[in-house]
Amino acid sequence: MLPPIVDNAREAGEHIREYGLALISGQVTPSRLQLAREATYAAAEEDRVLKREADRFGLDYGEKNVRVWNILNRAPVFRELVALPVVLALLDEVIGWPALLGNISANIAEPGSEGGVLHADQLFMPKPWPADPQGMNFAFLLDDFTADNGATEVVPGSHRAADDVDESVLAEAAVPVIAPAGTIMVFESRVLHRTGCNRSGLPRAALFGWYTRPIYRTQENWFLSLDAEVVDNASDDLLVLLGYRTQGLGLVYGRSPR
Repeated sequence: MLPPIVDNAREAGEHIREYGLALISGQVTPSRLQLAREATYAAAEEDRVLKREADRFGLDYGEKNVRVWNILNRAPVFRELVALPVVLALLDEVIGWPALLGNISANIAEPGSEGGVLHADQLFMPKPWPADPQGMNFAFLLDDFTADNGATEVVPGSHRAADDVDESVLAEAAVPVIAPAGTIMVFESRVLHRTGCNRSGLPRAALFGWYTRPIYRTQENWFLSLDAEVVDNASDDLLVLLGYRTQGLGLVYGRSPR
């Protein structure tokens, strides 16, 4: 059973503790949603034309689950989304602040896509896992998620599963996240999830922002991949998320890079 959609960080935090995930509305303005959607599909087309090959980490079946990487460089709207107030508030509540933005990428499930592998995002850690989550994923739904168009499937409550649980048994409890475009789906790093199969005639897109506690290496190497303009115009919070403003770790000659 999925949690109901709410419009505030307080209830969302409660749902993350209970279900492992939350659905939040009213945080992405219609204009931002439109900009992000158009920029995402444009970036996917750019990658197709330039024949950029995207590593799928073995989590996608077939070739119709499209991944768009290094998306912070593509448009300012993406830099705004990753540091929305509701995002910062939930990061602080669930994994603590400061946190790092490990990556933000787009996932487009094209018609006929075959879905993906059930997994938890904390798979980079050997078990037994700590009692608290080490990361969070914020999915910004750019299209309506329906039962037929490849909506992400989740196993509510799987963040409380024992380390030695048979995940094939838990997979039977996976349900699609059905929610309108503009919804933010937040799930902590132990929740099992996968891309669904797209049996509709239209693509569906979402952005996935992956955040961790600051002791972990980022998935995207921001220091090598980001355009200088992105860093020069970043807010203080975004600089923290990217590792350019730091204390204790990631220093340069004993000082924060920015």
